Amino acid sequence: MVILDNHLSKPGWCCSNFDGNGFFGDEYFNPDLWVQGLTQMATMFRGVTNVVGMSLRNELRGPKQNVKDWYRYMQKGAEAVHSANPDVLVIVSGLSYDTDLSFVLKQELELTFTGKLVFEMHWYGFTDGSAWETGSPNQVCGRVVESVMRRGGVLLEKGWPLFVSEFGVDQRGTNVNDNRYLNCFFGLAAELDFDWALWTLVGSYYTRQGVIGLEEFYGLLNWNWCEVRNSSFLQRISALQSPFQGPDLTYARPHKVIFHPATGLCIVRVSVFGPLTLGPCTESDAWSYTPQKTLIMKETYFCLQADGPGEPGKLGIICNEPGSKWESISDSKMHLSTKLGDGTTVCLDIDSSNNIVTNACKCLSRDNKCDPGSQWFKIVNATNISTRPLLQISSNLDLNGAEHAS
Repeated sequence: MVILDNHLSKPGWCCSNFDGNGFFGDEYFNPDLWVQGLTQMATMFRGVTNVVGMSLRNELRGPKQNVKDWYRYMQKGAEAVHSANPDVLVIVSGLSYDTDLSFVLKQELELTFTGKLVFEMHWYGFTDGSAWETGSPNQVCGRVVESVMRRGGVLLEKGWPLFVSEFGVDQRGTNVNDNRYLNCFFGLAAELDFDWALWTLVGSYYTRQGVIGLEEFYGLLNWNWCEVRNSSFLQRISALQSPFQGPDLTYARPHKVIFHPATGLCIVRVSVFGPLTLGPCTESDAWSYTPQKTLIMKETYFCLQADGPGEPGKLGIICNEPGSKWESISDSKMHLSTKLGDGTTVCLDIDSSNNIVTNACKCLSRDNKCDPGSQWFKIVNATNISTRPLLQISSNLDLNGAEHAS
């Protein structure tokens, strides 16, 4: 499926506040020519069924940006696309480099058509500078998620379609700022189940900013476009490539899965009496999270329990005893903690083989050197469930992380 995106008016590398392409009326951004261009592209691809949408403009920005002109021209652009091609989705971006749609809550975009308007946002680690590296990841994640929700994510609560049309990281895996941001992004992406597009597929450019053959380290492919740059990233993101909920809800069985953002895996069981480990979310059991804060495997009496620091997480049937009630704590709301009989608090964690254990909760302070990724879990709404039987016998089980990633 292809979405046509009007990126710039004057060809070049995007973007800056003063490149003359930022907002309606800028040096290279004539609104009338823009509408003509949208009309021409919509007409050109009318009847081409794999072109499913048109994004009206990338990353509006700069000193001229204002809400009044946004409504004026976005309405014109949307109506022009719909008139020329009634089959495509019309995708509209917000202000401030496509990070702010909050004003839409106060005044809806008035259009003659319904059922095909989509809003889009962009979210990168560098959107917040170097905050992820210099700050406490828990606190930064909590603060940034609150901002993302306030400036755009809240549209989902209104039932309006929201598409995160750009996110991405340095695929080499050495950028601390990007790595910490990505754990937070994966948690929210799983929780909200929004659609997304990754920047970028390309491994290099013919020419960019005067450099021939410039390598793109955010690229999914390597420099010569022949191999995947980071196979572990590809495995990790696979959990988000299918929706957790739907799309067909006719026979839905609502439940929860316990998602681990740092790996893109979910808690799965090997057997009733075997260890809990991480595995593909498609193999996760259906969980429920009760008002008593217990995590119960649906249609069973088994609940998730903790024995103590350094001990494996387990399934038990006495679900009102200490170590059976789980709460999301910390600013990130992604530490799952429980209180033991001696008053000790522990959090879910993973060991070097991706088995589920409990340990002392880490990185709850303002320590910017501490990475909480192994202890971040998200209880996610889902409708698609595993069909594995509750009891099963397996032989020669290999539970190491590399096997799960293969």
